Amino acid sequence: MTGMSKEQLAAASGLPVDIIETLERDGAQGEPSALIAVKVALENAGVLFIASGNHDEGGPGVRLKARAGSDEGIRPENLNSANDD
Repeated sequence: MTGMSKEQLAAASGLPVDIIETLERDGAQGEPSALIAVKVALENAGVLFIASGNHDEGGPGVRLKARAGSDEGIRPENLNSANDD
């Protein structure tokens, strides 16, 4: 999602690469403090963690934050012959 390598995620989270690899393999079975460090690093890189029950964001999951000033183009429902370039 972010394009970060394991090495970049390790540097951003302050963890060694072998801990990142262990978390990739073992997931939620990892050390809670390491999971929190990775979550914070990913949030700083623009990842949103959406809890269940939050339907404002489209339901639970992981998404990227909208980038300020990004040109996302015209939404399909707003396309018409006047803006067809």
